[in-house]
Amino acid sequence: MRRRQFIASAALTAMAWPVASRAQQARPTRKVGVLLNFLPEDLDGQARMRAFSKAMRGLGWNDGDNLQTEIRFAGDEGDRYGSYAKELVEAAPDLIVAAASPSVAALQRLAPNVPVVFVAVIDPVGAGFVKSLARPGGNMTGFTVFEYSIGGKWLELLKELVPGVKRVAVVRDPSFAAGIGQFAVIQSLASSISEMELTAIDPRDPDLERVLAAFASEPGGGVIITASSASNARHQQLLSLSLRHRLPSICPLRLYVIDGGLIGYGPDIVATYARAADYVDRILKGAKPADLPVQAPTRYELVINSKTAKALALSVPASLLARADEVIE
Repeated sequence: MRRRQFIASAALTAMAWPVASRAQQARPTRKVGVLLNFLPEDLDGQARMRAFSKAMRGLGWNDGDNLQTEIRFAGDEGDRYGSYAKELVEAAPDLIVAAASPSVAALQRLAPNVPVVFVAVIDPVGAGFVKSLARPGGNMTGFTVFEYSIGGKWLELLKELVPGVKRVAVVRDPSFAAGIGQFAVIQSLASSISEMELTAIDPRDPDLERVLAAFASEPGGGVIITASSASNARHQQLLSLSLRHRLPSICPLRLYVIDGGLIGYGPDIVATYARAADYVDRILKGAKPADLPVQAPTRYELVINSKTAKALALSVPASLLARADEVIE
């Protein structure tokens, strides 16, 4: 393992597990690998892992006592997913927790017989990870974060906030089925709205700044950032460019709104990580991933950044403010 990854993994594990448990000298009896799509310094990622670790402790799994945890942080670097997946598989874990589709895809190639619990995957059936949501049928199961229908909700929110919007830049990752599916839903709804024009933008585009500047050169524009690991990795740049070019942005997660996005509507990912601990517990106790249905989010959040609204000279409708779970001042 690379030195930086080792230090970061050790630091995160130390943060997650109580000192009393680490002090115990009992030999770990079960090994769990974790392949993450963020980096150690990601604050939202740290919150997700704290929630997972706390839930594991509540189920009786203490690192250094009856559990050994191996963590790898891939960020959104394509090469890392494969190399870190290989490292985890070679460590012979009893189970691997995988965050988002790139992690799962790498493990699908390298670990066909290792149980995998995925977290924050958008379309596990379309991606070929499971046969169906009700009956996964293989070595993988876990938790989705979005139904494709949410794409229509994002467009509706943008129109409610800015009724005059006629042009929408949809940031989506075309390399995954989920990116294509999310765009298709938005496109379907847009076709029923008079004079609505969509422009697809790849978050990995090296000319992202130029592309958004060109889009913003004409009036009546807005931005929808759909969910993907690539969007997550570049969300701060996307939000900064949107604000610079005075484009109202609709985002898939609360994290984006905290970092300057205008409105976010999506699942509580931190809570999903806590729920994942239950499946890890059940599999370590003998359950088969094939028999555990893939679960959808149980709670969605509507978050509004009033500071960003003021910077864009927008007045947030009272109807939106009344429905908001959180308003960031």
